[in-house]
Amino acid sequence: MSPGSDRVAVITDIHANLPALQAALARIEALGVERVFCGGDLVGYGPHPNEVCAVIADRDIPTIYGNYDYAIARDEEDCGCAYVTQHDRELGRRSVDWTLAYTSQESKDFMRGLPFDLRLSVGDVAVHLVHGSPRKVNEYLFEDKPASLYERLAAAESDPVLVFGHTHKPWVREHGGVLFVNCGSVGKPKDSDPRGAFAVLEPSAGSVRVTIERVEYDAEAVAAEVREAGLPGEFADKLLIAA
Repeated sequence: MSPGSDRVAVITDIHANLPALQAALARIEALGVERVFCGGDLVGYGPHPNEVCAVIADRDIPTIYGNYDYAIARDEEDCGCAYVTQHDRELGRRSVDWTLAYTSQESKDFMRGLPFDLRLSVGDVAVHLVHGSPRKVNEYLFEDKPASLYERLAAAESDPVLVFGHTHKPWVREHGGVLFVNCGSVGKPKDSDPRGAFAVLEPSAGSVRVTIERVEYDAEAVAAEVREAGLPGEFADKLLIAA
């Protein structure tokens, strides 16, 4: 068995950013990690929904649906996102409208067939992969949420490692005997680092060691494509500042 077969890479929140996805997959290959899983949100906000779905499907990467995937696959106008201001809500509506119009039926069918969660293993350690939380696809598990929330989630969790995304901000912490791993976002980071983020998990003394990897890609070129596609310019700007 090769060393890479015990390690796992988890990518999530690609958001129709093909160059970021390609860069992440290239880094994973360079690291010698042989198993890749995807935590969903393949589409939304970015200009390459069909290309991203095709890469994930063609590579047969085990994938769950994100809240955006669930909505677009079913031609729903509510992506289940949380908006702070009315302006943000309007931008979100424009993104959903664009994504519904430019996502092919083949891509929608692919996303419609994705499961809510996946169970996998890293060495002998069981891992549970969800998009938002085990309770709800669009629940935001931010690092600064009360510890009591994570203690409750840990008490209900059957596996010692819970991996997720959705917030686009990576963090790793243990609560109640469960290791919580937020992978960040490949295609739409929100932690002031414009590089794509993903997680690598490897066995370590009966547990799992987690590394958050960052990968550069041509964000300026993608930002230009966002504008050319007719998506809101703010989406392009946020790719460059990642805030």
